[in-house]
Amino acid sequence: MFIEAPELSSHAGLRHAFFTREGGVSEGLYDSLNGGLGSGDDPAHVRENRRRMTAELGVAPENLVSLYQVHSAEAVVVEAPFPERPRADAMVTRVPGLALGILTADCGPILFADPENRVIGAAHAGWKGALTGVIEATLAAMEGLGAVRTGIVAVLGPTIGARAYEVGPEFRERFEAADPGNDRYFVDSAERDGHSLFDLPAYIVARLERAGIGEVANVSLCTYSDPDRFFSYRRTTHRAEPDYGRLVSAIALTPDAL
Repeated sequence: MFIEAPELSSHAGLRHAFFTREGGVSEGLYDSLNGGLGSGDDPAHVRENRRRMTAELGVAPENLVSLYQVHSAEAVVVEAPFPERPRADAMVTRVPGLALGILTADCGPILFADPENRVIGAAHAGWKGALTGVIEATLAAMEGLGAVRTGIVAVLGPTIGARAYEVGPEFRERFEAADPGNDRYFVDSAERDGHSLFDLPAYIVARLERAGIGEVANVSLCTYSDPDRFFSYRRTTHRAEPDYGRLVSAIALTPDAL
């Protein structure tokens, strides 16, 4: 049902999970643990799926917080469940019992924690957010709550891998215009002239490492190539399917560690 990273699970006072698509009640295209509030799935099924996730995390169902994700570099501070989801792609908190939940279906879900200072964060890092600074915005917001950068652990969850991520020339040009050194994350496609394969996980990990945090890890799992465990927007597009489920990656501070 979910994947844990030892870099986070080894710390007391934290609960986290990179949920797979297994263990839910949704059917058809959304089979089975779809957490997407914005998907076309039966809302009752999504609510039950999210309830199951909160049970694993040890938080109340209403305390699984998620965003209206827009591929931005915006990070928000969470003090209580939102009455309406803000448009942003990262969030941070120091409030125990709140689970910060990021939704993905190929983009990179990153979970952050400063275990000593008890500050956590979660970010949705697609190519646009990663390029424009969502990682750095998350870290700055965590520091605003008292986190120390060198004490932060960050883990990248299941993300589309380089062999499945073909992009056009304008995509590569945008990255190389931002930093000529970004060409190392691309290799020429053997299938289509002028196209490239982009290593989004490697790019995200490099941004995390350059930010100077204490520990960076990657679960090294590709969403596209494992249809039994993961939803994938790109796989859905290639199959000409009308919609897709969303994976949830979440982290929470446990109240009993206070």
